[in-house]
Amino acid sequence: MRVRMSTLCYIEQDGRYLMMHRTKKEKDINKDKWIGVGGHFEEGESPEECLLREVREETGYHLTSYRFRGIVTFLSGKGEIEYMHLFTADGFTGTAVPCNEGELVWVEKKEIWKLNIWEGDKIFFRLLEDELPFFSLKLVYDKQDQLVLASLNGREMELSV
Repeated sequence: MRVRMSTLCYIEQDGRYLMMHRTKKEKDINKDKWIGVGGHFEEGESPEECLLREVREETGYHLTSYRFRGIVTFLSGKGEIEYMHLFTADGFTGTAVPCNEGELVWVEKKEIWKLNIWEGDKIFFRLLEDELPFFSLKLVYDKQDQLVLASLNGREMELSV
């Protein structure tokens, strides 16, 4: 089983999140989905170093205020485990640059639910809204990318049908 580590950040401004519509890469597990910005660790990086590098590379922004919100453990039906370090940020400097992975769009928080997002992302958006100080979320997907199990802080959650 392959293990990967990544970061994901939702940059907030004026009641909106900066979202990326993943449209530019051919082989992309997130193809046509809307996600935050982030990516995979490079050798020797801490979660914060990965976060700052990935945000700068994908957006041109330098984060000045951010919070580590949780760890999301993804298990796919395709033999991969990913430990995603989830952050939010509310301070940044710099000028936006085009992203080679997708289109960056500021989206009203209440409109996020209308986008093509992963089922598991809906769970951690609720946890972010509820201002949980820190959480551990496990999301298990089957081979068809359907969410089959979610557990919060070690306790299984009921999935909405």
